[in-house]
Amino acid sequence: MAYIDQIIMFCAGMWMTAAGLGYVKVNTQVPWVVKITRHFRWMGPLLIALSIILLFEPR
Repeated sequence: MAYIDQIIMFCAGMWMTAAGLGYVKVNTQVPWVVKITRHFRWMGPLLIALSIILLFEPR
């Protein structure tokens, strides 16, 4: 249970990456959602990298 934050960050990063690359469909009727979804292409992998780095941080 000590690593629940990293698990949540990793899963959110996977979802963001999938949404940014078009594997998960989002509502394309709203213009601001389309803008944010484009940023998920780089924000998702960044979140995954941060979760892995924090996994190895000494406690």
